[in-house]
Order: sequence, then C-alpha cells, then structure tokens
Amino acid sequence: QVQLVESGGGLVQPGGSLRLSCAASGSISGTLFRFYAMGWYRQAPGKQRELVADITSGGGTNYADSVKGRFTISRDNAKNTVYLQMNSLKPEDTAVYYCNKRPPSIQPWGQGTQVTVSS
Repeated sequence: QVQLVESGGGLVQPGGSLRLSCAASGSISGTLFRFYAMGWYRQAPGKQRELVADITSGGGTNYADSVKGRFTISRDNAKNTVYLQMNSLKPEDTAVYYCNKRPPSIQPWGQGTQVTVSS
C-alpha cells in the first residue's frame, strides 16, 4: 500500500509564499518513486479537485494556467518527496492541496494540506 503525506500549508497573506511537501512511502517508495509522474492537485470549497502542476520522471513540468509563473513543482527522488513552491499567492489559491500520481491512481488520497490566503 502507498501512503502520501502532504504538509506545509497554512495561513498566508496575499502576495506571500508557501512551500508544500509530499512524502511517499510504502510500495511507491524506494526505487519505484523515480519512475512515476507526480502531480499536485487542489480542491476549493464547493469545487471539483483540479490539477495544479505535474512533474514527469525526467523532471519535465506542466502547470495550470492559473498558477503558471507563480508556482514551481520539483522532486527529490532520494527522499521520495515532491514539492510545490508557491509564490505571489492569491485568495483564489485557497484550497486543500493534495499530491498523487499523474494521472491520480493512488487510493486513498492523502489527507491534504490546507492553504488559506487571506488578509
């Protein structure tokens, strides 16, 4: 079984920054993690979960238009961890952030980490 643990969320003012982390353990860890494309997703209240950014096994990245130029996804295969650096945060970035494979096939999802952008 695979476990995903997201962390790093919090309350931040508009224009601020946060760095999210997602640690994978279980059957995806070890030598397997590096072969998987991973993604960061978010779900705002009353909205469907959406893909924010993804990173391939080779390090290629893609971003939703809404976060392009502000967010950066990265990975450390030695630590089985994926990161999301979020800069210039806006109130509309408020959501619970999750990580998963890309496409998302790990069940259940992790608990997520709450990001709230408010003055």
